[in-house]
Amino acid sequence: MSRPVVTRFAPSPTGYLHIGGGRTALFNWLYARGRGGKFLLRIEDTDRERSTPEATAAILRGLTWLGLDWDGEPISQFERRDRHAEVAHEMLRRGTAYKCFSSQEEIAAFREASSASYAVFRSPWRDVATEDHPDLPYVIRMKAPQIGQSFIKDEVQGSVTIQNDTLDDMICLRSDGTPTYMLAVVVDDHDMGVTHVIRGDDHLNNAARQQMIYDAMGWEVPVWAHIPLIHGPDGKKLSKRHGATGVEEYQAMGYPAAGMRNYLTRLGWAHGDAEIFSTTEALAMFDLAGIGRAPARLDFKKLENTCGHHMAAMPDAALLHELIAFMQAAGLPALTEAQKDLMARGLYCVKDRAKTFHELLEKAHFMLVSRPISADEASAKSLDSVSRGILNSLTPQLQNASWTKAELETILTNAAAENGIGFGKLAAPLRAALAGRSTTPSVYDMMLVIGQTETITRLNDVGL
Repeated sequence: MSRPVVTRFAPSPTGYLHIGGGRTALFNWLYARGRGGKFLLRIEDTDRERSTPEATAAILRGLTWLGLDWDGEPISQFERRDRHAEVAHEMLRRGTAYKCFSSQEEIAAFREASSASYAVFRSPWRDVATEDHPDLPYVIRMKAPQIGQSFIKDEVQGSVTIQNDTLDDMICLRSDGTPTYMLAVVVDDHDMGVTHVIRGDDHLNNAARQQMIYDAMGWEVPVWAHIPLIHGPDGKKLSKRHGATGVEEYQAMGYPAAGMRNYLTRLGWAHGDAEIFSTTEALAMFDLAGIGRAPARLDFKKLENTCGHHMAAMPDAALLHELIAFMQAAGLPALTEAQKDLMARGLYCVKDRAKTFHELLEKAHFMLVSRPISADEASAKSLDSVSRGILNSLTPQLQNASWTKAELETILTNAAAENGIGFGKLAAPLRAALAGRSTTPSVYDMMLVIGQTETITRLNDVGL
């Protein structure tokens, strides 16, 4: 294809952005952006009873969190209904569509009579001149081919053959003048200049019917790429029973956006043995040939592992920025300036083993906690009278320390030896005093991050 690549994502604003929809949007975005093309957004809001502004806002929030930008303003399909009707009437003039005056009762009677033979509906008005019925309500139907075969060349599913006698004369324009989904999608994709339609394989059957409209109007058919749906770990279609299904749910669970992009890109697509990669690398690698035909299975352990890699590799400033945004979205108390300063200094020692922002905040507890520190049940057990006495005896040595890791190691190692205990026996009450937790970063890192004055103050709080 010589034209610049143009892809689109076209969600219906009737609910949240499903994780499968998020992956579809991501595939479209990667394919277009990786080739210097455009990625467009269309809101398919023709179902006026179910479409809501709140759902549209949720979709935009989900896409923004995933880091997907789009060109131009989102297009409302509903606002283009006059254009859709214009095309339907143009097909009438071309003779590729016709007016059907059959009533709902007549159509129902036909279907009941032909149900045993599975015959598709063929209107008796297909080849009848209709100019004599100008005042009767009618729909505009497509003149589907009745013999032979149609072919869909799909970049994922391969060549798909459809027997034309299975294609009905679908309605393009209803009797009230509103367009059907099949017509609206094709007209919008054509007018938007979409070159590649990348969507779920549940739309594969629609491609043959939509291709009829392209042919009827003499328009260039886009490249089709129908991607398999996402299944749960049990191999069944993803649903609430498998856990979170909405993009914003994953944001609330604390997964970093970069890790989520990496995981969703890899979910159903492969490039050699690449597992962990940046968005820049994904843009360079992504192609349609790497998409598999089998449904992808959601694997939360793999998701967590991927997100953990990205959190560890993220620059501290960028990680802190995303953490603050997560806390705001989650409705958590905002960090004070002092806490931000501590986090900026101490993220290096907590991010390596965190897979979500919830875990990161837990590991960073020693930077966020207020004095006096209340030790949890596990760590409190290490604060007996002997250990409190040892901590109290450390204070004079720490007051004169130069506060480097090497000197702190010397002081603590000597203190353990002088008291006839292993370092682990000394580290436990130190963790309780400094963080109120039994599982923390190394005591040296905590002491270096919070500083000399705060360290001594916390030790004095429990040593009294």
